[in-house]
Amino acid sequence: MDCIFCKIINGDFNTEFVLENEHAVVFNDINPKAPVHMLVVPRLHVASLNELNDKNLLGELMMTVKEAAKKAGLKSYKTLINTGKEAGQEVFHLHIHVMGEKK
Repeated sequence: MDCIFCKIINGDFNTEFVLENEHAVVFNDINPKAPVHMLVVPRLHVASLNELNDKNLLGELMMTVKEAAKKAGLKSYKTLINTGKEAGQEVFHLHIHVMGEKK
């Protein structure tokens, strides 16, 4: 598979994870749009939200968002999921942007 996020999950780039669990990994965005900008990425390759058929996985991802935000010291934060090229999705592996700044 030629998916950059799958390679990151597999350890090909020695990416430091902010958080990881059985369902997802969390790492800092290499092109941040906020002082804190993390990506929550499921371990299972799913191209986008349109291809996700597991509501339990979506719930696990959202709980991972909450845990990662807390660990990063964010009390308020924004989440974003780009779905499809026209919506700005650049990597076709579902991921949730978590953005904010520490107060």
